[in-house]
Amino acid sequence: MVNLIMILALVSFVACGGQSKGSEGEDAETKTIVNVPEFNADSAFYFVKAQVDIGPRVMNTSAHDACGDYLAQKLEQFGAKVYNQHADLPSYDGKMFKARNIIGAYNPEAKKRVALFSHWDSRPWADNDPDASKHYTPILGANDGASGVGVLLEVARQLQQQQPTIGIDIIFLDAEDVGNHRDSGLSDENSWCLGSQYWARTPHVAGYNARYGILLDMVGGTNARFLYEFYSERFARDVNRKVWKAAKSLGYDNYFVAKVGGGATDDHLFINQIARIPTIDIIPTSENYTFFEHWHTVKDNMDVITVPTLKAVGQTLLQVIYNEK
Repeated sequence: MVNLIMILALVSFVACGGQSKGSEGEDAETKTIVNVPEFNADSAFYFVKAQVDIGPRVMNTSAHDACGDYLAQKLEQFGAKVYNQHADLPSYDGKMFKARNIIGAYNPEAKKRVALFSHWDSRPWADNDPDASKHYTPILGANDGASGVGVLLEVARQLQQQQPTIGIDIIFLDAEDVGNHRDSGLSDENSWCLGSQYWARTPHVAGYNARYGILLDMVGGTNARFLYEFYSERFARDVNRKVWKAAKSLGYDNYFVAKVGGGATDDHLFINQIARIPTIDIIPTSENYTFFEHWHTVKDNMDVITVPTLKAVGQTLLQVIYNEK
């Protein structure tokens, strides 16, 4: 993108049903109980570390290939119907990247669907590092990439154990972080998010649609604050409100702050513009369009990942999708 624990086990929602008479003629309520699984943030942390241990997931490298195989295998292990999209995508400087979008579908026959996204590649260059000598060093991308994937792998593990009433698609997008190097002097938003642009034009299932989408990006940082991202507000304001309301009900409003922040040229922008699926971005933007401290630097490693943030994001996500009807 450019410029820019364990307490909750059960949540219940009550829906009023038709009147019925008890043995003494008293009215009674029909209650619908929604059992929301408990998100295991330690498990999510493990999935983040597993990716980082492979190394930078830069396209056209053996580490990228190994991580892609790992992600597809985990989705299959967790009961998803797995699709792989392979595509040769040109970079801003004319190089050709061998990209791979990986999709895990749950309840694939369901017409009512929600799409959950994260990019799994890591930035080929630490071009925001304060040390200019590191500007062409690939980053590990523990937060910028691996954190969102780690949360979604734990969601996938929960989906295998307890299917929600709707269809869920977990979509790992490639080639998000290959946008123009800051030293190039270029500023082309279309050089970013190549995998989501490809998926939005040629989805894994012909005619694919979803009620809405939720993108996770940089969701593991210490003391992260997720504001309403600017483009999310433009395209999917109602989805923002749904997610932030769920977070508040769980006591996570210190992470999900109900105010508008900056915008990010991120995967959701192209999904909104091309696929026309209203999609939000859960990303730590601030009012002045800055990201977390170690964004696109060599210090984006496991030291910046914290379990409480993974918990807040993951539990909120489960709260939303298991209450979707």
